[in-house]
Amino acid sequence: MTLEMLVQEIKALPIEQRKQLVMVILDSLTADQEEQKLHNALEFRGVGAHLRDMDAQEYVNELRREWDDRP
Repeated sequence: MTLEMLVQEIKALPIEQRKQLVMVILDSLTADQEEQKLHNALEFRGVGAHLRDMDAQEYVNELRREWDDRP
């Protein structure tokens, strides 16, 4: 079923059913966003392992140089 076909089917529904459909769609979008925002702290384990032996100030200086070198 194409989007155009779906739109035609929706337009044929009574207004109350279209309102219910809108609420179902909004609820599904909200639920998807909430699921995407939730992260477990363990997901980030090891992300900064390469920084362990680097001097903190040198790391900040390197980041600043990268920003300054951008076109």
